[in-house]
Amino acid sequence: MRKISAIGIGAGDPAHLTVQAVERLNDTDVFFVLDKGSEKQDLVGLRQEILDRFVERPGYRVVRAQDPERDRTPADYRKAVADWHRLRTDVYEDMIRELGPDERGAFLVWGDPALYDSTLTLLDAVLARGNVEFEYEVVTGVSSVAALTARHRTTMNQIGRPVLITTGRRLEAGWPAHVDDVFVMLDAQCTFSRFVDEGLEIYWGAYLGTPDELLLSGSLTTELAAQIRSTRSAARERKGWIMDIYHLRRPTT
Repeated sequence: MRKISAIGIGAGDPAHLTVQAVERLNDTDVFFVLDKGSEKQDLVGLRQEILDRFVERPGYRVVRAQDPERDRTPADYRKAVADWHRLRTDVYEDMIRELGPDERGAFLVWGDPALYDSTLTLLDAVLARGNVEFEYEVVTGVSSVAALTARHRTTMNQIGRPVLITTGRRLEAGWPAHVDDVFVMLDAQCTFSRFVDEGLEIYWGAYLGTPDELLLSGSLTTELAAQIRSTRSAARERKGWIMDIYHLRRPTT
């Protein structure tokens, strides 16, 4: 039976890898890598750096495939995502076919596979088609949420209070009820700007764990919001892509 591992590789620093992840890397025959285009070759490069640094067994193979294009400004967001996932499922199925009947393959997943990543959904979709058989496991990784709080030396929650992890698209609807700490991912529109001067704190980070890491924090004033937007825009222009996250906090004490 083919075996597959979805290995969390952390938020950008190769040192984020757990001992379990390193052990699994050295038990893998084939590594699957999605090429997201020339602008995001840094992400492919990091994965190769991890293999060069931690894999001691010789003879492993790397199978690469082009990641399908995604409509970033769709009229129907859910349909666009569903169409994109269908195309990616095709790609995953083709890559998994490269495994021999008793080999192990691995996807190196940015952050943690369970948090705002489609790898597990796509593996389930391939299995549901019934065209290729395999078993898979999940190896947890350091999430961007964990990396952000560590770099800002803060906590996810306040005493006895809940935490929400959401997207910029969801935050556009307004501040969620009964929550004082909100982590926001996938927010190209800088939705935090609508909450300036309301007594909130913000902890923002981009390219966490990499040499290009950017961090800004403080009371969410008009001035700080503008600084974050400017810094984010300049970084994206310079690198061609950006991966960022922020934590909004309403202090309770």
